[in-house]
Order: sequence, then structure tokens, then C-alpha cells
Amino acid sequence: MSVIIETTEGAMTVDLLTDSCPTTCLNFLKLCKIKYYNNCLFFNVQQNFIAQTGDPTGTGKGGSSVFGLIDGPEKRFFKDEIDRSKKHAKMGTVAMANKKENMNGSQFYITLRDNIDYLDKKHTIFGQVVEGLDVLEKINDAFCNEKYRPYVDIRILHTYIIDDPYDDPQGLVVPDRSPERSVPKEEVVPRGLTKEDLKDKNEGKSAEEIEKEKKRLEAQSHAVVLEMLGDLPDADVKPPENVLFVCQLNPITEDEDLRMIFFRFGVKSCEIIRDHETGNSLGYAFIEFETEQGAVDAYYKMNNVLIDDRRIKVDFSQSVSKLWNRRRRGERMMALGSGDRERRSHRHHHHSQSRSRSRSRHHRSHSRSRSRHHRSHSRRH
Repeated sequence: MSVIIETTEGAMTVDLLTDSCPTTCLNFLKLCKIKYYNNCLFFNVQQNFIAQTGDPTGTGKGGSSVFGLIDGPEKRFFKDEIDRSKKHAKMGTVAMANKKENMNGSQFYITLRDNIDYLDKKHTIFGQVVEGLDVLEKINDAFCNEKYRPYVDIRILHTYIIDDPYDDPQGLVVPDRSPERSVPKEEVVPRGLTKEDLKDKNEGKSAEEIEKEKKRLEAQSHAVVLEMLGDLPDADVKPPENVLFVCQLNPITEDEDLRMIFFRFGVKSCEIIRDHETGNSLGYAFIEFETEQGAVDAYYKMNNVLIDDRRIKVDFSQSVSKLWNRRRRGERMMALGSGDRERRSHRHHHHSQSRSRSRSRHHRSHSRSRSRHHRSHSRRH
């Protein structure tokens, strides 16, 4: 008895253990039959541990057994069918994700490595992935946030029943076709990235079309940034072309978070700009890449990405050159004596605010550490 689970990462074939847990297998097969799992998120992916799915809400708190869907909420859960001879010995073990004894609904998990023995005798093991372990490897490699949700959504697209030995329960309503939706109607979590968001938009285009689109996007992004930050004057010095400006950041986003998200493009340095007194994020950052091409790739693929529940904006730093040069002067003036600063004051009197921030920049590291300590302390409480 088998089911094919088609995901955004590929397809897996699961053999079901109908002899040892018939009720669990019936529940799973009938939920597959009514397309209950279509478009469900893998909302909990813990590397080298498990990938959890089967909750239409995407929260880990929802979902129902097929019996609950037919007979009402009082039948939402069904009892464990734990066979003590079944172990989490192999990667691809499929089991019910119940938080308490005898509270099995629709959620299930798949193990992402061998020998997770401390899960034995706690959950009903009802299947084994026999084809598509490479898909599990891809899921295991997903980059996730602190709540273990992948930044790029991984979903069940369809389920296909190869063999179903059970009669349909009385009252089961089977749809004529799969629902036409990209997410379950019950889903309440924020939308994440999709593979389409990261798709190379230049594929199949001519060099002329690519250049034209690049100019259009640059103009559009430039206009957005100017609208957010006000009209900014030209740069004193042209910023490097391997540096991107990122804005609309959530104040809780840290430098290391941003570096991790952009790392695949070859990050050389990443700095979120902060208030020199409080150390609080000002909501924008500069990211320097090892190559200009890395910056270009990040520009095309990461603009409007959701990070910590904020849609970020990405642009080349030439578009916000005043901010770049303010940052550059701040770094340079830390190494200058007061006499040098005085000699330059007549050239920069209209940048007095920037110069004031620069003179205070040597306090920034301490302020940032103090602020981070405060935020960390607050989070713990």
C-alpha cells in the first residue's frame, strides 16, 4: 500500500504499514483522497531531525483526522497505534506528529536521518519513504528561520494513492478534482518566498532584453528608494558596484541574519546601520559582495523578499550615495585627528549632522553591544 507525495522539491513514494497501524493508515489515505494535504506547508524543518507537515493552518496547532471532518470536532483526534517493534531507524520514517498521547489528527513528520531512537515508542510510525530520499536531502538542506520554517516555502503539491485497501468511511465527501489554490484556505501564517521568486528571470531572454529590463528595474527601484528616503543628492565619491543598499528592515533583524540570507551570493561584509546613541537599527544596511556579479544576482533575486515579516527593498548603493558617503566618512574620520577634521569642516559645513554622527561613531560598537544585550535580555523575559 503506497502513496506518492509530490512536493515543491520533488516526489517521494511512501509504503504504508497497514498491518501494524490500520486506523492510522486509513486516516492518512482518506485525507490524501480528499486532497486535504494539497499545498500544506512543511512548517517545521529541523536539520538532521524531522520535517513536519500536514497542518492546513501552517501553525502546528491545526488539522483534523478524517473522522473529525466527517463526524465533527469531538472526533478530531484518534488513538495511538504504537508498534514497539517499529523504530526510527532509517531516514524517511513517517510517523504521526502528536503532542500528547492519543492525539493524532492530520499532522505527520518524516525523519531526516537514521537512528533517532529517542522518538521510538512515542509516536505511531505508519510508513517509510522508499523512493525520493534525494528529495528529503533537499528539504534537509533548506535554510530556516529561528522557528524552523524554511525561508523558501516547501509544500505538498499533490498526493497520489497507488493502492487503497480500505472502504471509504460513511459520509466521506471526495472532490471531483484538486482544489485550485496555491495555499490552503485555512492557512494563517505569513506567506514566504516561493521558488518562482528566486527563478532566474533572465532565462531565455536576449542580451538586449536583459539590459532593457535591468534599466527598468533600476529606475523603478531608484524611485522607490527616493520616495522612502527623500530626495538624495549625488555622491561625493561613486560607491563600489559590488555594494547593495537594503532597506525596510525589521528592527529585530541582526547583521548575522542578513549575512546568512545573502551568503549564497558571496558576502564580503554586511552592516546594518544603527543609531550612534542607542545602537538601534535604522532599518537599512549595506552589503558588500566579493564580486560585482554577486551583487547583481542578489539585486535581481532578493528585492521584495520577506525577512522577519518585512518586505525588504534592495538597490545598488549608487542610488543612495549620500548614505553611502556618510557611512564612508564616518569610517574614515575615526582614523583622523581633530586638526584634520577642522581643515575639512569648511568643505562639509552642510553635512554637519553627518559629521556629528561620524565623530560619535567610536561609541557605536559599545552602544550596539549594549542595545543587543538589552534586546536579548528583553526577549528572555
